[in-house]
Amino acid sequence: MNKIVLNTGKWAAIICLISFIIWIISFTGIAISSPLFMWTNLEGYIDFVNNNNQFFQYLAKSFIIVFSLSYMVLVFAFYESVVPERRILAKIALAFSIMFALVSSMHYFVQISAVRFALGEGIYSGLEHFLQARPTSVMTAINMLGWTLFLGLSSFFIYLSYRPDKKAKVLKVGLLINAISCLLAGAGYLFQIDLLTFVSINIGVGGAFLVITISSIRYLKRLEQD
Repeated sequence: MNKIVLNTGKWAAIICLISFIIWIISFTGIAISSPLFMWTNLEGYIDFVNNNNQFFQYLAKSFIIVFSLSYMVLVFAFYESVVPERRILAKIALAFSIMFALVSSMHYFVQISAVRFALGEGIYSGLEHFLQARPTSVMTAINMLGWTLFLGLSSFFIYLSYRPDKKAKVLKVGLLINAISCLLAGAGYLFQIDLLTFVSINIGVGGAFLVITISSIRYLKRLEQD
């Protein structure tokens, strides 16, 4: 394979992994520095924001944008690494990864820009429709579409695009776990089963991406050595 493709894929996987680790650190920081927040109304959210440091919140959201874009680049590398007869499946995965990156990046950019500006200026009219903290907001629904359907289908079609191969065995397991976890999270969100959504996204997708990123780096290194 082209060394540029392999190096691009490896660096995309590394950036994915670093972004994910920073996300974990950020959520640990949120848990330590702030009380658990449960949405009740806009006034309660404003009070929570004004009385608790939001550094780790914005750090996590910023690196999710980095994660989304680097995942999309990683899928480009996957597309280049599959055998020609299965590239249609990889191309479908690539399309869904672009949709995921677009939706996720748009959502989190709105949170760290427009929402932050509005909170800072005290402009609250209609703000609840854009808040990630509100489970039924428009932006939350859009974000969940990306993280459940688009990301899940992208992982599933990458999984299908690889033939049985010892080199890609662990990677395929991670992709399949991620696809199932994403789709379960989507079902949990649609049917308001909060525990299912929480476990599927945080444990299922979180654990799967640790496997995907690390195994991707190893897999692409093995291809480089062949």
